[in-house]
Amino acid sequence: MALDQSFVGRTFSPVEPYVVGIEKIREFASAIGDDNPISHSTEAAASAGHGGLVASPTFAIAAVARAQDAVVFDPALGLDFSRVVHGDQRFVHHRPIIAGDVLTCSVTVDSIRALGSNDVLTLRAELTLADGTPVTTAVSSLVARGTA
Repeated sequence: MALDQSFVGRTFSPVEPYVVGIEKIREFASAIGDDNPISHSTEAAASAGHGGLVASPTFAIAAVARAQDAVVFDPALGLDFSRVVHGDQRFVHHRPIIAGDVLTCSVTVDSIRALGSNDVLTLRAELTLADGTPVTTAVSSLVARGTA
């Protein structure tokens, strides 16, 4: 089943912000094997000039994935998530994510295109602070495998 093209250009803004916790940063860094001291030690982060632990670059996916759920699980889109594979992920960081940040995420459907019997859904997520300061732009491509 083809995805609903009327979703292209729509933006979804979840109500709840993502609060970045110290232990979440440490746990994520440990899980991916990032041993950078600024992601584990508040002293190391302060010595490097940061106001708190610094999240690993891919940590942004924690806030982004939750926000993307509003799109990918919207029944009107017509996406069978059991047939989805992650095609691509890119991050542009405007500033580091720091423990204590309160992140707001809006997700825009940039495109839906057919690739053979597959549909490719491209989502752009903008992470910002409450005052609108840009933090990270994340672009995800999800491939919904066709049944043919």
